[in-house]
Parts: sequence; structure tokens; C-alpha cells
Amino acid sequence: MKTLNIYIETFGCQMNLADSDILAAIMINNNYGIVQDVKHADIILLNTCSIRDNAEQRVKKRLKEFKSLKKRNKDLLIGIIGCMAERLRDTLITEENVDIVVGPDAYRSLPNLFNSIEDSKRVVNVELSETETYDDINPVKLNSNGVCAFIPIMRGCSNYCSYCVVPYTRGVERSRNPESIIKEAEELFKNGYREVTLIGQNVNSYMWNNSYMLDFPDLLKAIASINPLLRVRFATSHPKDISDKLLLLIAEKPNICKSIHLPVQSGSNRILKLMNRKYTREWYSEKILSIRKFIPDCSITTDIITGFCTETEQDHIDTLSLMKWAKFDAAFMFMYSERAGTYAAEYLTDNVPKSLKIKRLNEIILLQRELSLQSNKKEIGKVQQVLIEGYSKRSNDFLSGRTTYNKVVVFPAKNKKPGQYVNVLISKCTSATLIGEIVD
Repeated sequence: MKTLNIYIETFGCQMNLADSDILAAIMINNNYGIVQDVKHADIILLNTCSIRDNAEQRVKKRLKEFKSLKKRNKDLLIGIIGCMAERLRDTLITEENVDIVVGPDAYRSLPNLFNSIEDSKRVVNVELSETETYDDINPVKLNSNGVCAFIPIMRGCSNYCSYCVVPYTRGVERSRNPESIIKEAEELFKNGYREVTLIGQNVNSYMWNNSYMLDFPDLLKAIASINPLLRVRFATSHPKDISDKLLLLIAEKPNICKSIHLPVQSGSNRILKLMNRKYTREWYSEKILSIRKFIPDCSITTDIITGFCTETEQDHIDTLSLMKWAKFDAAFMFMYSERAGTYAAEYLTDNVPKSLKIKRLNEIILLQRELSLQSNKKEIGKVQQVLIEGYSKRSNDFLSGRTTYNKVVVFPAKNKKPGQYVNVLISKCTSATLIGEIVD
């Protein structure tokens, strides 16, 4: 019997990349092949994201491109998996004419679904789980550089921010068995990886309370204790779960990276309340001060949504002023796009014109670019330890890596290679990149 080959294309966040690795392992364990060239595929799976509209539009564009392959090969199967499958299951079958629609908690069912597809020609499994964490799966690293890896430690979310589809597309929050997480990190280190990023929709709310209790700082400490040469990062944090216990641990352990991603979303208390973020501007600012207190040199990055429902010019000014005060090192910045099924879509009015959203977003981007440049300029003249991740996109004569502060550094190769730690003297910078030379 011919081995069927699967091509997996991933859209969206780190969690989706990690899910694709899990999916690849499931399929390989069931005697399917994984191919990197879509032309050699018997089955195409698009692992999708629904957090923002532009992510879904990119998937739909890709589906149109695959129609020509389907015309040439009538046996080719095309599937949508992940969050978009969960959110738009009926539309995908009727309007996009896909063969397979499978949600993020149902990847184990794919081999059986493929076996049954000859009879029905359309298969769907979007059942959400309150227990699935895939903790017994050893992921296949599809897009890895061999140096850095993502480890999912929890799935789902129970925060119900009013703009967010995650609780509806990925289910309630549940934590993965810590023993499986530690084992995966140990194996990665043995296989040459030198950095792991613990990931989850709300990573620092991790809590294992089965036969014993273990919280996120406990887990982080266990991973960091595997080997001093293993760097540990985590993302994404909810401000409500940043504790002094966590900050003290980061300050204490040299190989826990001194970088915290702490999404604020808005600087306006009125908008934060509408977003159901469960904190105020002042409370969030206290968290920033706590980070600065325990880890004075820590880099802090954030997420910002502009143009949320009923946002006024004063709300926008409040966001700009918080950015200036916090001096974020970097930020992911987006304009609000309404997601069907969320509280905001049902009960709030998306009344900020798109042109105004774009204007405000551009102002936020320009401010953050200046803040990032100021942050990077402070590194000039300093020597930073850099973990080499690969070669620069521009030239194989240059290497690229990151500091403990999650700042990208580019420098001449000098016979060094990915996976090594080097000390780099920073000589210049842009708002996005540090540039330097290796020093002894």
C-alpha cells in the first residue's frame, strides 16, 4: 500500500508552529510521510489562526492557489485544521470546498478520518476537549533551526477577553503534565538544542494540581535546572499572573532569559474594562515597576490593539502616554478586527472608522520604533552574550542570534556556528537589530 504524503503549512502564532510539530508526529506514527514540497503531497493541511482577520484572509488566498493542484490531481485532499476550522467549520465545507475540517483538540482523529474519507468525501471533527494536551506525543520539529524550540505547556484560555476567539476555538485552560514537559526539554538539550520557549495562551497561569501541586515558577525552575547551557524563555504572559515569586526566580537564574512579554492592549482604563482585561492602567504600571525592581535590566515587550470599540482620541492618547512611560523595548501592534462569536462582536459597537484605526496604528508604530531605537542605543559599547541561531538572511558571512534580553544581534561569522554562545561587542544598531563583533 502506498504511503500517503502530507504537506503541512502553518499560519499564525508559536502555538500553531508547535501544533504542526505535534501533528507531524501523529501522522508519522501512523505511517504517513511528511513532505516539504506541496507538489509531492497527497494531502495538504493548513494549520490556521483566527485571532485576526488578516490571518484568515491569507488562508483563503492560499486555498485559491491550491485549486489548480486539485484540478490536476482529483485525488488530492485539502484540509483546514486549527482555530479557523473550529470557528468556520460550516463555511469551509460549503464555500471553500475543503475535504477535511479538524479543530485543535482533534488531531489524533486525523488518521481515522483519512481512512473514512472515501465514503463521505467530507470529514469534520471540531470537538473541543477539557483534557487534551498531547503530553504523550514527541513532536517532530518541522521548521526548527536546531538551536531553539517551542514547548507547549498548556492549552486553551479561560480569561474571555471580549475581543478574543481563543476560548471558543481552543477551549478552556488546562495544563500539561510537568513530567512530560521536563522530559521533552531534556531530550531537546541532548539533541543539541540550547534554548526552549515555554508557550501557552496564558503561559504563566500554568498549574499542575494532580497527584502533586506545581505552579509556573516551579516548572520554570525545573526546566532551567536541566543544564546551565540551556536558555529558557516563556510567552505569552497575562499581567494578572506575574508574581513576585516568578520575578525573583528570573532574577536568580542566569539561564532564564531577562525578557518578559506582558501584553497591555490599551492604556485607557475605559477600553481595558470593555476588553475585560481585569486590570487597570495603574495596576499594570505597578507590575512594570515590580519587574524593574526585581530585574532592573529586564526587557519588556507588549501587545497593543488600537481602534477597539468606541475608542476615542483620548483613549488613544492614554495608550501613547503609557507607551512613553513604560518605554517598551518592542511591541506587536494591531488594529482591532471584529471576530464573530466574541462578546465584543455580540454586544459592543465596532464604530471606529478603518481610516482612523490605520492613522492611530501608524502613530503607535512610529512611537514604538523610536522607543525601540532608544532601547537599542543603550546597548552600544556593551558586550552581550549571544546564542547563535543561524546565518543572517543577507549573507552567510554573518551570523544572527539573540541576547538574554531577546534582542537580535548580527555579527561577522569568524568560524563560529549555530548553537554556540559568543560574546559580542555592540557597535551600532537600528530600531530592530543590534550590530557588533565577536570578542574573546
